[in-house]
Amino acid sequence: MTMINIIITIMILSFPFSIAITKTNPLPFKKIYAFGDSFTDTGNTRSVRGQGGFLHGSNPPYGMTFFHHPTNRYSDGRLVIDFVAQSLSLPYLPPYKYVKGNSPNGVNFAVAGSTAIDHEFFVKNNLTLDITPQSIQTQLLWFNKYLEANVGCKAQDVKCRVADIENSLFWVGEIGANDYAYTFGSTLSSDTIRKLAMSSYTQFLTTLLKKGAKYVVVQGFPMTGCLSLAMTLSAENDRDNIGCVKSENNQSYTHNLAILNLVTSLRRQFPQAVIAYADYWTAYQTVMQSPAKFGINESFKACCGAGDEPYNVDVFSFCGTPSTKACQNPSQYVNWDGVHLTEAMYKVVSDMFLKGSHMKPRFSYLLDRKLHQG
Repeated sequence: MTMINIIITIMILSFPFSIAITKTNPLPFKKIYAFGDSFTDTGNTRSVRGQGGFLHGSNPPYGMTFFHHPTNRYSDGRLVIDFVAQSLSLPYLPPYKYVKGNSPNGVNFAVAGSTAIDHEFFVKNNLTLDITPQSIQTQLLWFNKYLEANVGCKAQDVKCRVADIENSLFWVGEIGANDYAYTFGSTLSSDTIRKLAMSSYTQFLTTLLKKGAKYVVVQGFPMTGCLSLAMTLSAENDRDNIGCVKSENNQSYTHNLAILNLVTSLRRQFPQAVIAYADYWTAYQTVMQSPAKFGINESFKACCGAGDEPYNVDVFSFCGTPSTKACQNPSQYVNWDGVHLTEAMYKVVSDMFLKGSHMKPRFSYLLDRKLHQG
């Protein structure tokens, strides 16, 4: 190991969340490509067809904490993906639908309301509200179109080295929770939805890895049963030991086991890649078990809503509509609008992923591997 490599290793181990960029320590990743739903979307929702039910995200008080104006992010400020980019000294990722030409530091393909299962499945079963016709496969299609238009890679290319895919971080945010939400109250079982979602998800991840993706982070579901909307819509006797909706959390936990099994299988199939699992569920649980430790004093109530007690959620008046308003101290809340989280919560979770032990292998290992092996 050279002296330069030793210095780089010490820097990574000491400061895994903020990389010091010098001539001897270049950017570990040139680009980030992100995928997912509203927990990761940085603005695609505003531009694509079918999101009439989501346009309130373009209104104040969204963005009030950090950007001080709406940015089409479903929070009062930054998301996990923003903190990821920031930690790597890269600019915040532009949404695909706003990118003109080649984006030198990557692209965000995530869309609020998108699903793992193809949209046509919901149409066929008369389960769609036509809120978001995009799925994870749509995002893969966008990725292929982006590569073809900007670096000359054809979709059928097994590996596109000119696209610098091997030097890019692929961040796959939460995707699939909407599949369960869209089928709530239908005759379709959770097992059916999980199997169909995982089939599509497997195809998506396998395609990325076959294209040459070498560094991939896969997020699991958070504790969806702790979201204010879930608490509002559930029976009061459906609670777990921390007060969240038990059936909902069990569903998310079971789905995460399927994701983890998939990640384990993909590691065997693609030993040259580092595929990290970001355990959103346990990170969320850690906060819910000791909220005061993280400066939180409102675990269940939404910061922005119509004022209905006890969760400040009205299913007909979501944050961003005229009848709602935001709290003065969102940093003390877990829930922002009843469905999404505050910047403070996203920051806590991202710290657990990037600096802590809630990503396996650890993010510091991923960076070390990239800097030493390329």
